Amino acid sequence: MSNGRGSDAVLVRGAGKQFGLVSAVHEIDFAVPAGSVTALVGPAGAGKSTVLQMVLGLQQPTTGSIDGPNRGPAAVGAVLSPRGLHPARTVRDQLLCYAPVAGVSRRRVATVLDETGLTAIAETVVAQLHPVQQTRLAVAMALLADPPVLVLDDLFAGANSIERGWLHELLRRHANRGGTVLVSSDALADVVPSADHLVVLSEGTVVWQGTPAKLRRGHPDRLVVAASPSIALATALAGHGFTDAVMRPDGRLAVAEASEADIRSIAEAAQVRIGSIVADPIHPDRVLASLTKPRRHRHTVPTPNPAAYAPAPTSYGMPR
Repeated sequence: MSNGRGSDAVLVRGAGKQFGLVSAVHEIDFAVPAGSVTALVGPAGAGKSTVLQMVLGLQQPTTGSIDGPNRGPAAVGAVLSPRGLHPARTVRDQLLCYAPVAGVSRRRVATVLDETGLTAIAETVVAQLHPVQQTRLAVAMALLADPPVLVLDDLFAGANSIERGWLHELLRRHANRGGTVLVSSDALADVVPSADHLVVLSEGTVVWQGTPAKLRRGHPDRLVVAASPSIALATALAGHGFTDAVMRPDGRLAVAEASEADIRSIAEAAQVRIGSIVADPIHPDRVLASLTKPRRHRHTVPTPNPAAYAPAPTSYGMPR
């Protein structure tokens, strides 16, 4: 599954978008490597949907440029928000209506229903579906033509742990076959398990980007140690190479990278008394909150007509 575009499936260079007097996005730069899962993350109003719509060509950047995927359902599949589904159609009819646009047969519709776990509810009308099931149906529409690039807005909204697991498997399977995914989320915890690259938006600008592993190194889990004296323990730990130790306001020492056994052994050798050692795993969304700000001025992005764009009718938990 090759997109024929070289190393980057999407390249965003100095892109900005103005709606009247409101700057929704300002001079952002990032790339989506082909064959990867790239997650665009940030609080509501950060500009994620605007960026995805510009990538898809539904909005034109006011400044800068976006070299996005080729147009058409055979090149890119999209899930937008709102999902663009007809409330009176059944799940099967929704896919059958779009099949001619995607250039696929009824047999492919049946295959996609199976792949997305929708066969059992194929005769249910869209209005009766749970929002998470509507998202699955939108994903099924995006997958009909088996496009190399997927652009997925707010994919994990309302998903429980089982649904998130299914979505992670879907994204990784697509990337492992050589496909490319650009997905947005309000929550870092939702995307870390499947993402190769993270782009964090705040108030319309990119405030951080890199791999999940890089993010974890910059915001590690810690052990919080009550020691007497704490300064002596910090000095002893540094002497053994554990230099990332932060003194907290209550006098306890928050230590990264060292195990409890390491700390107790070093403390004993330094004749430092240990009172307690408590784990302090950092949740990804604590990291996101530290990197971003709530949007001060909200803007409303014009909702594209689905008919105008066919594909849209607790711990880090990451192995990488």
